[in-house]
Amino acid sequence: MEKKTDEQLIHIINKQSRKSELAFAELMNRYSERLYWHVRKIVINHDSADDVSQNVWLKVFQNLSSFRNDSKFYTWLYRIGTNEALSHIQKEKRNVAEDYEVYENYLANTLESDDWFQGDEIQKKLQEAILKLPEKQRVVFNLKYFEEMKYQDMAEVLDTSVGALKASYHHAVKKIEELLKVELI
Repeated sequence: MEKKTDEQLIHIINKQSRKSELAFAELMNRYSERLYWHVRKIVINHDSADDVSQNVWLKVFQNLSSFRNDSKFYTWLYRIGTNEALSHIQKEKRNVAEDYEVYENYLANTLESDDWFQGDEIQKKLQEAILKLPEKQRVVFNLKYFEEMKYQDMAEVLDTSVGALKASYHHAVKKIEELLKVELI
């Protein structure tokens, strides 16, 4: 059986044929794990990442007919995922603390106590350093470093210029280097 492209699956879903559910399930199977880990790197907590990911798939299902195919499906999916994750963080900040530093400590404690975190001490230090970045730099760093996403795709996901992304990534790397130097000395 020939594997269908994203465009073919979306076409089947939008036709609302009896194969629509199977086509949507195929898209979910193709991208669920990547989406989860993308969201997880933003919200840190497993349960939050799970909730956000489910919300993303619900939004995708509800809005797939408006997808215009002028970008790749996964960049559209990541854009929705990024926006949902950042919205979740804003909501959490209001519930946990108004002060970003207090929220940053809350995330670091969440990372430490999370049963799903499987990194060693160095990985934990890296994640803690990433948490200290401003949100935009954190998202850019995660997309480039962990997802190995091309700048052009990141520009579509984050709706910004390639130059701005390169600058954000550069600043993020420099801040992480400085934070790790302090931590590891």
